[in-house]
Amino acid sequence: MSESGHLLLSIVIPAHNEAENLPPTVEALTRTLGAESIPYEVILVNDNSTDETGRVAEGLAVRDPAVRVITRTKLGGFGRAVRSGLEAFRGDAVAVVMADSSDDPKDVVRYYRKIEEGYDCVFGSRFRGESEVVNYPRGKLIVNRIVNRMIQLLFWCRFNDLTNAFKIYRREVVLQCGPYSSSHFNLTIEMSLSALIRRYHIAEIPIRWYGRTWGASNLSIVAMGRRYLSTLLKVFFERVLISDDILEERLAERALTADRLAQFETRLTSVESDLVGLRESVPPGDPEYGDSR
Repeated sequence: MSESGHLLLSIVIPAHNEAENLPPTVEALTRTLGAESIPYEVILVNDNSTDETGRVAEGLAVRDPAVRVITRTKLGGFGRAVRSGLEAFRGDAVAVVMADSSDDPKDVVRYYRKIEEGYDCVFGSRFRGESEVVNYPRGKLIVNRIVNRMIQLLFWCRFNDLTNAFKIYRREVVLQCGPYSSSHFNLTIEMSLSALIRRYHIAEIPIRWYGRTWGASNLSIVAMGRRYLSTLLKVFFERVLISDDILEERLAERALTADRLAQFETRLTSVESDLVGLRESVPPGDPEYGDSR
């Protein structure tokens, strides 16, 4: 929770050779969040870049104290970069945003408002009635729809864009569902499906998605196939074979959190009572406290 009393929003942006895309992405995000008075931090994860991404990221951090940079020099990969950001974020909720300006900052605000309403996670869909998709390569689009339909049938869920990385999670969801193990883009379904099988309160909203403004995507459909399959099978069998254990752990964690909150409220009530007693015990006109007449 920020000093203003609002939820602190963390944004994790993994970046590999995104020197050209990073400034407009970050500047649009911070400008939009600032205009909405949303307290934020931005974590830029420079993942083994060979261009000027590191220098550009450090420059952005100098200009905005709410921007931090994590530099990774070993074992690159989208999933590893996001995991590094998830280990470092401080907010009450965290959103994963792409570095190439493909995600709309206004949708980040809409995510945040849904979290304020009480949802645990918000998943964006590029394929709902009000969604807008620009410059999506046709081949990848066909594969995307096939894979997401298979996931829907396998997990019997209504969400139709689970492979999309652009989502937001409350802190407790990340802590309860982690630690994550995926090293590449399969992290996107590991995070979302892990929250799904734990029955968190999830909203799905239509979003806008724009094709890359500079450079080429590093996503290889063929290379990702086996990784997605591995993650799908892992979470599916967790759901089928040990869902009772998973839900027990979540309920136990929720009970522990409620107990801690109750203890805090009890201590707060005690402190308030002591302060009232102290005020009543101070005689009128006590010089230490000033003349009350």
